[in-house]
Amino acid sequence: MEEKNLNEVKETENEKVESMEDYADVLERSFRKLNVGDVVEGIVSGVEETKVTVDLDYYAPGIILLEDLSDDPHFSIRNDIHTGDRISATIKRMDDGRGNILLSKKEANKVLAWDKLKELLESKEVVSVKVAEAVKAGVVAYLEGVRAFIPASKMALSFVEEADLESYVGKTLEVQVITADEEDDKLVLSAKEILRQKAEEDRKNKISNVEVGLVTEGTVESLQNYGAFIDLGNGISGLVHISQISNQRIAHPSSVLKVGQKVKVKVIAIKDGKLSLSMKALDDVMAKEITEEEIEYKSEGEATTTLADLLKKAGF
Repeated sequence: MEEKNLNEVKETENEKVESMEDYADVLERSFRKLNVGDVVEGIVSGVEETKVTVDLDYYAPGIILLEDLSDDPHFSIRNDIHTGDRISATIKRMDDGRGNILLSKKEANKVLAWDKLKELLESKEVVSVKVAEAVKAGVVAYLEGVRAFIPASKMALSFVEEADLESYVGKTLEVQVITADEEDDKLVLSAKEILRQKAEEDRKNKISNVEVGLVTEGTVESLQNYGAFIDLGNGISGLVHISQISNQRIAHPSSVLKVGQKVKVKVIAIKDGKLSLSMKALDDVMAKEITEEEIEYKSEGEATTTLADLLKKAGF
């Protein structure tokens, strides 16, 4: 019993020591030296229509006015800032006239955002942004509070025409940072590489379901010196090498094929996610079938050749 009481006393004393240490730490932070221009971090303790109150663990609270929160025209103080959020801000004035420290999240964003943006440039991390407006040759979005440009050539797998740019406003795009130039205040994003990677993964998944020997119909989509690319539909295409186009030797695929022409092909190989096709293989099959039909036809009726017939023709 005495041992139990002794343990309880020790626990109580330890709690007191921890409380004293916590108090001393809070006290020390509350009297630390802060200066105009410092970037400080705090917890949002209140959100109003025109300002945000921030607990800085200091003897005075921080205040961020609405106009100092964000440059994003779609920013909403009610939707984008919440009690309990941890945010960074730059000290504008040590006293706003009411005993509060006046802060600016926008200024802190400029200091901190470019470091983050440079990290994103190096890591190629995929991030989501919401298109804010359409401008000449592209659209504008905001990343880490910084105005970013997405060129029309980087918005989709194919070039987006200027007449279609407005339809992207309000849409969320997955992008990567491709230029982060703090000195020139230039931030450029691209969605194209991500879409290309996804399309390639999707294509490989579809090709994984294709088997060698499959005979199907496709459309000639392009002609090259070395062969013809055939669109098989559903985002899949394959190459008919020039040697697999015809049983006859040809100088160029255009001597036999034209773009847009419907052709039947056979899958003869699948390697590294690419399909090798053949038209010649189907010609060989058809020739074999015709030959077999002719042999079968000649084996009937008068066309049958017997040993007696051969002897008769020889004059025996």
